[in-house]
Amino acid sequence: MKKVARATTSRTPDPKLDHEPRPFTLAGRTALVTGSSKGLGKSIAFALANAGAKVAINFAHGQETAEATFAEFAARGYEGMLVRADVTDEKHVAKMCHAVEKRLGPIDIVVANATPAQPQKPFELYDWAFHQQMLDFFVKSPFLLTRCVLPGMKQRRHGRILNIGSEVFRRGVPNFAPYVAAKGAQAGWTRSMATELAPWNITVNIVCPGWIPVERHKDDPKEQKDAYKALIPMRRWGVPADVGGVCAFLAGDAAAFITGQDIAVNGGMTVT
Repeated sequence: MKKVARATTSRTPDPKLDHEPRPFTLAGRTALVTGSSKGLGKSIAFALANAGAKVAINFAHGQETAEATFAEFAARGYEGMLVRADVTDEKHVAKMCHAVEKRLGPIDIVVANATPAQPQKPFELYDWAFHQQMLDFFVKSPFLLTRCVLPGMKQRRHGRILNIGSEVFRRGVPNFAPYVAAKGAQAGWTRSMATELAPWNITVNIVCPGWIPVERHKDDPKEQKDAYKALIPMRRWGVPADVGGVCAFLAGDAAAFITGQDIAVNGGMTVT
């Protein structure tokens, strides 16, 4: 009878390998996710926390919803805090970042996710105030957040800045000009900052979801949803966890050599 060799899990410890960081853990990192009391932001915050990060959940309105989200967050055993701030206001952002670093430690990961309402309508029905609001959320806010955390990131020679963009820029969605223009500006800002900050090992990427239904889409017309879904090559709706997973990956050591990239999370909608 032939003897069967049995695999063994014992090995000689390799000091070099045993001290290398695990690429898919965020243990020891602190993250700030704006607009994270619901929707995609909530999923991103929970994904980062599930990977081991301490996470600051930000909201500007809807305190009851925010507190319920944080209660769920804490019930899962995650570590973090709830912080209220208008991410388009310079003083609010500075105060928020200071509070997070005082409570959770230096901010290693910033996810600029907060967004206002995004009604679609013909160009003539928009005014400049609405255009400005889009720019404030998608260009000014990332600027304010980055300005606050950048000194520490440069000193530590490590950082992850993630913008949450949208497929609308690539697709040129009509009746949406202010939002599309601001998302295009956000993508350009991401590319420029990625090149500028690369020498400090600070990565800057933009994650661009397709239409992923969340709370604010509950009253959207069914015919619009059906028409969009029919175009998705993967033939299914995206879910918030699809976005959260990508963000958790980009925030970790496994993505240390990925920067300046526009990553679509839309089931193949913008392959061509």
